Amino acid sequence: MRKVVLVTGASSGIGLALCKRLLAEDNELYLCLACRNTGKAEAVRATLLACYPTAEVTTVQVDVSNLQSVFEACKELKQRFQRLDYVYLNAGIMPNPQLNIKAFFSGLFSRKAIHMFSTAEGLLTQQDRVTADGLQEVFATNIFGHFILIRELEPLLCHSYNPSQLIWTSSRNARKSNFSLEDIQHRKGQEPYSSSKYATDLLNVALNRHFNQQGLYSSVICPGTVLTNLTYGILPPFLWTLLMPVIWLIWLFHQKPESLNPLIKYLSATTGFGSNYVTVEKMDIDEDTAERFYQNLLELEKRVRVNTTQKSDHQS
Repeated sequence: MRKVVLVTGASSGIGLALCKRLLAEDNELYLCLACRNTGKAEAVRATLLACYPTAEVTTVQVDVSNLQSVFEACKELKQRFQRLDYVYLNAGIMPNPQLNIKAFFSGLFSRKAIHMFSTAEGLLTQQDRVTADGLQEVFATNIFGHFILIRELEPLLCHSYNPSQLIWTSSRNARKSNFSLEDIQHRKGQEPYSSSKYATDLLNVALNRHFNQQGLYSSVICPGTVLTNLTYGILPPFLWTLLMPVIWLIWLFHQKPESLNPLIKYLSATTGFGSNYVTVEKMDIDEDTAERFYQNLLELEKRVRVNTTQKSDHQS
């Protein structure tokens, strides 16, 4: 039986690279590309099938920042599949990153250079927006839309006899100092991306606590420092070309990977000699905070479901 894999944000960047790697490892997969832009998704589907003709590749339209879009996509997926083996929760945004030039140059040749470039701490600020659902856009896209997706797809994911797995694209920029339980959407801050990625790490821990016994497991990964549409908005390509060899050295002496652990983040890395490897990092996560955040999401879910139902009734 083919393994069924759903990937959000699959039309470019990390998501597209992931799809290619998955099919290279197993060209008998049933791969579903969950993308906002259907034109790009179909183009990617055609490219993948040209390279891996024995694979099954389909698309589903979903904008994770739009709750109605998430509900409609989940309805379609539940009609199409009986189960999902893997869900890669990869779609995300980092809006209009502004580089703190002073911090960049003051830290470039300091002892904090490695830490600064591996986490972007102190380097970036962003201006967030509000979605049509009244949510902060980064929070809605990077965390809450995916949370609703999981909640809606529970019947396809929770099978104790044959476990399913969630894999989140997190970041080394996920910092506890940028997250607050009193402001989970980061309305008052200037680093919504960092906040949303720390929230991802929290949710990962809570999901394991609530769903492991039902056969659903969750883990977080960090793709490392890569050049995608997000990072090109921070520095011009020629500067990245100069800096990447320095940044790669960050991971030269990291420890070897450990066994799967919900409190561990798995990081993709490259040595200074171009060899790829995986390293691990214990997350700065308090399990009580993770549980409280999970309960906050459930409360927010109740409110948005009421609002979404009222909108649908009004439109009809």
